[in-house]
This record gives sequence, C-alpha cells and structure tokens, in this order.
Amino acid sequence: TLSHAHLCSIRFPNDFDISKSGSSNVSKFLKTISIKNHEQTSSSNLEKVEIEPKMKVFRKKKLSRVFSEDYDGVQWKILDPRGRPINIWNKCFLIASLTSLFVDPLFFYLPSVNNEICMDASYPMEIVLTIVRSVIDAFYLVQILVQFRTAYVAPSSRVFGRGELVIDSSKIASRYLRKDFLLDVLATLPLPQVLIWAAIPSLRGSNRIGAKHALRLTIISQFLLRLCLIFPLSSHIIKTTGVMVEAAWAGAVYNLVLFMLASHVMGSCWYLLAVERQEQCWKKICDQQQPYCQYWYFDCQRKNDNSRIAWYQWSNISTLCGPSSNFFQFGIFNDALTHRVTQSSFLNKYTYCFWWGLRNLSSIGQNLLTTTDINEINFAVVLAILGLLLFALLIGNMQTFLQSTTMRLEEWRIRRTDTEEWMHHRQLPHDLKERVRKYDLYRWVTTRGVDEESIVRSLPVDLRRDIKRHLCLDLVRRVPLFDQMDECILDAICERLKPLLYTAGTCLVREADPVNEMHFIIRGHLDSYTTDGGRTGFFNSCQLGPCDFCGEELLTWALDPRPSIILPSSTRTVTVLTEVEAFALAAEDVTFVASQFRKLHSKQLRHTFRFYSNQWRTWAACFIQAAWFRYKRRKEAAALNKAKQSPLAAPLPTEPRDERIRSVSLGQKASEFAVYAATLAASNRKGGSMRGELEIISSLQKPVEPDFSVEDR
Repeated sequence: TLSHAHLCSIRFPNDFDISKSGSSNVSKFLKTISIKNHEQTSSSNLEKVEIEPKMKVFRKKKLSRVFSEDYDGVQWKILDPRGRPINIWNKCFLIASLTSLFVDPLFFYLPSVNNEICMDASYPMEIVLTIVRSVIDAFYLVQILVQFRTAYVAPSSRVFGRGELVIDSSKIASRYLRKDFLLDVLATLPLPQVLIWAAIPSLRGSNRIGAKHALRLTIISQFLLRLCLIFPLSSHIIKTTGVMVEAAWAGAVYNLVLFMLASHVMGSCWYLLAVERQEQCWKKICDQQQPYCQYWYFDCQRKNDNSRIAWYQWSNISTLCGPSSNFFQFGIFNDALTHRVTQSSFLNKYTYCFWWGLRNLSSIGQNLLTTTDINEINFAVVLAILGLLLFALLIGNMQTFLQSTTMRLEEWRIRRTDTEEWMHHRQLPHDLKERVRKYDLYRWVTTRGVDEESIVRSLPVDLRRDIKRHLCLDLVRRVPLFDQMDECILDAICERLKPLLYTAGTCLVREADPVNEMHFIIRGHLDSYTTDGGRTGFFNSCQLGPCDFCGEELLTWALDPRPSIILPSSTRTVTVLTEVEAFALAAEDVTFVASQFRKLHSKQLRHTFRFYSNQWRTWAACFIQAAWFRYKRRKEAAALNKAKQSPLAAPLPTEPRDERIRSVSLGQKASEFAVYAATLAASNRKGGSMRGELEIISSLQKPVEPDFSVEDR
C-alpha cells in the first residue's frame, strides 16, 4: 500500500491521456507504481530500525517539568510550592519561627543575682527552655527535608503565566544546596542547648565568664539567622496566597505582635546587660582588693567557702555596688538595682523587663541617661533606631487598618461635600437638593458604597453567570411573564439584568417619552397613570408592586418582525411612591429576550402578557366601560320608544259610571308611565355628557398586538 505522501506526489493521468497513450503507457505507469512501492517499503524498514533505539531512549527519559494543572501524577513524590499542603506548612512554620524568636531571648534570663553577691543559673528553667527549643528545632529540620522535596518554577518559563515546575529531585536538591541549605542548617543546629549543658560546669567554676559570653553570642547569632529566614518565608506566602492575612485587622495585629516581640527582645537584652554591669562592679572591687579576692567568689556554689565568707564580711561590696553609691555608675541599668530586678523571681523580672523594653521602644529611648561606656551607648543607639522604625511601621499599619474600615465612609462624605458645593454653585432649588440628598443617603445605606456592577463585570463569564443566577433567578421566576421559560433562557435574562435603586418621588418614565428600559419591581410600590396623550376628561391610574413590571412597550417594539430604530414612546407615566429596588433590561437586552419569546410562540404567553400589561388592562377597562355605556343607551332608548307607543298614554273619553271606575285605575297606571317617560326624557337630555364620555373611552386605541410567533426565514 502506498503512503499518503507518495500518493500525493504521484500524478495520475486522466482518462483522456490514457486513451491517447494506449495500453503501453498504462503498463509503464503501473510498473512505476510498483517500483516506488518497493522503495517505500524498504525505506520504511530502515527508518523503523533507526527510530527504535531513539524510542527506547525516550522511554527511559525522565519527566523534569510540568505545569501546575498536570501535577497530580507526581504529587506523592514532589510537593507543589503553590499547592495547599505547602501553604499550610509555610504558615505553621511561620508560627514556629515567631515562637522561636520569642523563646531564644528567654535564655538571657538564666543568670540571676543572689543577695550574698553571687551569681547562679536557674536549673528548672534550663530544662524547660531546652525542651521547648528542641521542639522548635524539629520544625526547622522538617523544613530542610521539605525543601529537598519541593518543586520550583523554572526561570526560563516565567515569560507568561505561572510557569513550569521543575520536578526533577536531583535538580531541586542541587539548587537548594547552592542557595539556602547552609543558612538553614546553621539556624537549625541546637547550639544553645549544647552550650548550656556543656557549659554548666564552667559557669559554676572559674571559666564561667568566657562560657557565658559564648552562649550569648550563639543565641544572638541564631536569633538573627532565624529572623532573616522569616522575610523570604513571608514573601513566599504573600506571593502564593496574595496576602499574609486576609482581614485588615489581622494585619494590624500581626504588626503589633512584631512590636511586642521587639519589646521582649530588648527587655531581655537589657536584663542580661544589667547582670553583666553588676558583675563588672564586683570585678572592679575584687581587683582593688587583691590578693584577698578571687573571681570564683562570685559563684553561688562556692559561697560557703571560709575565705569567701571572711572576704565578704569586711569587703563592704554590697554598699559599694549599690544603686545609691557613687563608686560605680550603672547608667540605664540603674533601675535593675533600684527595683532589685536581678534578684526577683522569673515572672517578676520578665514582666518588668518587658515593660522596660515596650516603654523605651515607644518613646524611642528619650528618657535613657547613659554613661560613657561604649557598650551601653551602642545599646541605647540600637534601641532608639529600632524603636523609631518599629513604631513608624506599627503606626503606619494601624492607620492602614483604620482607613480600610472607614475608607468607604470617608469617600462618601467627600462625595457628599462635593455634591453640596456643586448644588450651591448651580443654585438648585430646595426641593431638588432634598431629592438629591435623599437618594444619596438611600444608596449609601443600601450598598455601603460598593459598586456591585463593577465587581461582577471584573469576574469571568462563567462565574458572573452563576452569581447573577444566584441573585436574580428567584426574582425572575416571580415575574409571570418569564414563568414559562426554560433554565437556559432564564440564565441569559439574569445575566443581563441591572440592579437599580429609586427613592420616593422619582419619575421613572413620562408619558410620550421614549422607553429605554424595562423595569421589574423587587421591592416597593409605584404609581402608573395615563391621560391618553393629555386628552381632557380621561385619566387611568393603577399601582405597581413587587413582581410587576413596566415599560412593556419596549417588549412589543422588540417583538415586531421589522422593528424601527426609533424607540417606542411610553403610554403611561410611572412615579415612585416608596423606596424601590428593581432590575432593569436595556433596549438591546429586551431585543434578546424578545428573540427568545419568538421561540416559545404559545398562546398562553400571549394571554399572560395581556393580563399583566397595564396598557392592555387600561384598554380592556375602557372597552368594557364603552360597551356598558352603549348597552345602557340602547336599553333606555328601547324603553322610551315602548312608553311612547303605549295606548295608555292617550286621553280617555266620557264613559258610564262603571266604566269610569275602571278608567280610574287605568289612569293611575298611565300616570306612572308618564312619569317614567319624563324620567327617560330627562336622562335623554343628559345623554350629551354620556355620549361625551363614551366618545372619550371608545377613542382609546387598542394596543399593538405582540408578535410571539416564529419568524419566517
């Protein structure tokens, strides 16, 4: 069999050429086909031999990139960085990181000062902090493992859309090892726990000072590392979910927590520096009292030593290193000695140090009186700068939160002020001003300044259709005119409805004005009346309520097989009696609905339209009144003619007495007929006005019949 390519490349001769060339040409042509067929078979076999090794290599090739939509097949191996599990884990890890930033400064509260001028460490507190810190370190270890199994977006695929995910585990591991692995490992190492338990003997011996400084530097360095890791984590959460927290108040609380955390950190640093400053005073006295004083005298484990007791009794160190002594200047740490913070219980010293940090961060360190010590000055400078930045950040976010809650109200107030200035500038009358104010207030109370139409228009078509269906379907079903339509047509109608609000006194449309929209009432009442073009003596009025509609002239115009480009004129004036909520269909939307009506072409729909149309109701009422007037006139005219032709109404001659008695009774009946005839004559004289009313009523034209039939194609 020849391939499609060869069939396309072979030119078959037509019948004229075959008949002309004869049977020899035909045989040559068939021979050529067989030769080409053999060549094609051999070439296809060669291509198959060459392609098979390539297919084997392709099958062995590993998939390295996928889109997020095609990620289900590898989800159990590699995690999607934009998936729900990773988002939940990132938020949990963020909470663990903030907890770590709170726990690490608590290590600074381990050293405490005894009344006998010695220093000790709280053993129960060491155990608690070691356990809590180890649990938090486990979160960091899990984070490292998660990073090895989390895909990343290929930089070359970010030209458009969300990009492709690299799911090759070797590439993911290589990228992570090059970028963030070292920092994560340094932040994960349990160095404070190891140093505490390894340095406890040193803290209780002569090398206590060096071990204490090493512990402090380790805690500060890991604290800064974990603080730096929070920023890319927060950025990743914002990039994935759009915001850190959805509610504005939650964002303000988040920044307030950061400010409180900074106060906690500065308070704990202040406590540790206060303990060290107090120890510096002890060392200064000890250096002056050499060789009778040794540094290990300040270890509470050696306070019962005889030489230490003898030295403590005559050294007067408690008075010299007191808060009221001029021997040593404590500067900003003087409050720690005055209030005996270093000698208090953990809860008391923690609350006081937290208050100290919060007070000085809020005041940007304005009340701090430092000495000439370089470390003390540097600490005060850092505290002032940090307080300035954090306070500005907190105030800015609080202001954003407050503005987000009152932004709509402020915009409405500004718009109302502009409206008042504009009305005053244009010198509008008082009644128009009141109507504008009333409408503006009613719209604000109803919508709170939210433009629903702009929100819905910004959504995709499918989502917009579902929202419109949820909001309008029940309301559309209440309208009897739409009761017989199927779901698809109702969805299309709901999609085109536009919500409107009206206040009392508003005129929706005036008689003889062009009809631009067809309104369907949801809530409220309206007054609809007509004078038939301003004709004297004619007035018809009715009240519209929920589930009613007005502007049916637009539907009749749209149902015309050959509609005019000029919009129809309104036959009625519609004014709002109470506050009204309604949906409207514009002229082009009514044209679409009319095309759907033609597909139904049922008599029931025509009768429904006539029954609920105010225009048809008015014409029907006038038609019935005119028929009643005509019937009444014919009946009265027939009775009058009958009374005139009756012989009882003629004069009677003189008769005998017995006949006179009979004529008396007949005369009484004749007088009754005469009275009735006079009454008919009087009513006939009033017939002029009745005829005028009849002319007015009967002159009302019949509305145009809507064409619900199928169009002739």
